[in-house]
Amino acid sequence: MAEKFEMRRDNELPATPEQVWAAVATGPGNLGWVFPMEIEPWEGGVVSRGPCTVTVWDPPRKFACRLDRDDGFSHVLEYHLQARDGGTTVLGTVIHRVHTGTVDDTWKISVASTGEYTDFYHHTLEQYLRYFTGLPATFVQASGPATATEASAFTVLRRGLGLGDDVAQGDQVRLTPAMLDPLDAVVDYLTPHFIGLRTADGLYRFFGGNAWGMPVGLSLHLFADSVDQDKTEHAWRLWLDGMFA
Repeated sequence: MAEKFEMRRDNELPATPEQVWAAVATGPGNLGWVFPMEIEPWEGGVVSRGPCTVTVWDPPRKFACRLDRDDGFSHVLEYHLQARDGGTTVLGTVIHRVHTGTVDDTWKISVASTGEYTDFYHHTLEQYLRYFTGLPATFVQASGPATATEASAFTVLRRGLGLGDDVAQGDQVRLTPAMLDPLDAVVDYLTPHFIGLRTADGLYRFFGGNAWGMPVGLSLHLFADSVDQDKTEHAWRLWLDGMFA
């Protein structure tokens, strides 16, 4: 019997359909809020993540892509954009997955975690469009070591950042993580499994993947004029490794 999963989200975003399209349906836009994903802009084009195939290309109204694997797994991502009065846009997102083969732990983790990850990514998209829309981004990503999968790992990461138990979403904070430059930031997102920090020139995202058996990790969307990507990634990876040594 086929296993099926579908998730739908509608988010009103502070940008025009053209601005939202540039953020979700182009490679440079994706660097600002989610992860590297190059997209060939036509039906039948290749999406680098997966890789998937573009099945609908109708800017700035609808985008869809599909992945089919030999093991019976298929994945469909759709974006539906609708303009609203006042220059905002409603982004409707549909994620549909089917597995007709042998279901393993990867499928189970995906089903369990997709909703929370998607909500965090969509919040990051809103922050990008509100504060940094159109700016070129440098993307940095790092994951903790194998020991960063333990139940307490995200608590360790939070303490390593210097976020106290009394910090709430919306608070202005100054953080001094070991071996890194201080961060003056707004806590723009805070749940048991995710932390979002917004600085004057970046979005810092922290993921409690340990809740689903994965290492904790981070992604940075940096909008400063000159960022040494390799140096920055190395510094944050050392920070993660140091906490879980």
